[in-house]
Amino acid sequence: MRLYGIPASITIAQGILESGSGNGNLTKRSNNHFGIKCNGWQGEKVYHDDDELQECFRKYKDPKYSFRDHSLFLYERPRYAFLFNYKISDYKAWAKGLRRAGYATDRKYPDKLISLIERFHLDELDAEVINGTPPPHFPKPKSKVDYTTSVYYVKAGDTLYKISTQFNLTVEELKQLNQLKSNNLTIGQKLYLKPLNKK
Repeated sequence: MRLYGIPASITIAQGILESGSGNGNLTKRSNNHFGIKCNGWQGEKVYHDDDELQECFRKYKDPKYSFRDHSLFLYERPRYAFLFNYKISDYKAWAKGLRRAGYATDRKYPDKLISLIERFHLDELDAEVINGTPPPHFPKPKSKVDYTTSVYYVKAGDTLYKISTQFNLTVEELKQLNQLKSNNLTIGQKLYLKPLNKK
């Protein structure tokens, strides 16, 4: 939510709905919680009957990469751009806007998302980000991994995605930490893996 400006409540509710609370066949086989199809995907793939027989879906090593991909999916596609004009606290507008943008054809899709958000108090996750207060219904998030080294030197064959996966970061976090404007890397390049301590 902090990185991409998408309400946490919307992301979690969509993850619950699209994956059958993580119990769907596709999700169990691929860690794909949003049913994101291949569309030029270079990583591992699984095939699953959906709108058509044996469609190609992205497979993830860890569910967190599915959640990151979902954020990028909304953030980078022009048809969803208008959603970011809504207040980040207005999950109802986001739910309705997702259907208007064509994310789902089900007329009841917004109602299903809103129902999940209100049943599980997911809007309290939004409030935590907006107000900086921990929600009462959720455990305190674990702090980021304290790496034994805070610096990595790029080797042959490295990509930002590969490095970010290895160190439990997103590509965007890695780029922000290192003030990178593109995804290009050079062998021997020094990358910071956590913020430098400022005195």
